Amino acid sequence: MTVHPFIEAEKQSNHNVKRACELLKVSRTAFYARRNGTPGPRAVRDLELTEKITEAHENSRGTYGAPRVHAVLQREGERCGRRRVARLMQDAGLQGRHRRRRHLTTVPDPRAAARPDLIGRDFAPDPAALDIRWCGDITYIPTDQGWLYLATVIDIASRRVVGWATADHLRTDLVADALKAAYRRRRPTRPVIFHSDRGCQYTSQQFASLAAEFDVRLSLGRTGQCWDNALAESFFATIKRELLGTKPWPSRVLARTAIFEWIESWYNLQRLHSSLGYRSPAEYETALAA
Repeated sequence: MTVHPFIEAEKQSNHNVKRACELLKVSRTAFYARRNGTPGPRAVRDLELTEKITEAHENSRGTYGAPRVHAVLQREGERCGRRRVARLMQDAGLQGRHRRRRHLTTVPDPRAAARPDLIGRDFAPDPAALDIRWCGDITYIPTDQGWLYLATVIDIASRRVVGWATADHLRTDLVADALKAAYRRRRPTRPVIFHSDRGCQYTSQQFASLAAEFDVRLSLGRTGQCWDNALAESFFATIKRELLGTKPWPSRVLARTAIFEWIESWYNLQRLHSSLGYRSPAEYETALAA
């Protein structure tokens, strides 16, 4: 590749090399590589890809690993293999965030009424089942003011968080507020299954009455079987890996604000999900509507 004389003139005139490269659709990395030496075509291509990989990684808030970065590049029309992306990320010192072990918060109530498992570990996306099967769980966030608890309601069909609530307690009101938020937002026209673990909040009479009011059928996994509520567990692993476990939280208010922004602006609208063909929940639902 011969460096365009216009770019060299811009450089000598102390003008903006970035702008000149953009106008001529030439990578700055490739320009400097050619300017400072004579690397081969593959080396130049690697430099160009590394620039795009770094941008995709930064846009993901530093959370995407090679599979999702590769998906981003494919969406942008770049033709390259996943292994090449992984190699270039490793060379650039870039990596996704990995899961950490979480502590259990489920406190089963031995006196609770028996309810069936209506999901049977089937958490596959279903284009025909929006607002038919929901799942949820509770997790906790340590702050300097004490624990903040987060309850969620997720549409199994699209992975979208359709309702959530936070509180400084673990009373049933927490999960009830999350279910109310989901019902207000989605307004389902058919009966909905809501699946959870056997925590005492989900097996309480208060929660059962609210579910009946909303025409929601309650489904429970087995005690101590995390795979029975795998989607809810996976969501908490993701938010802790990408947000909650990345720094200390001075207050509950700051943590809740960050959760709101992460769920509503990032996770639901932009974050790519491998199970959805590397689309976001909002993009997946829009495609279904179309």
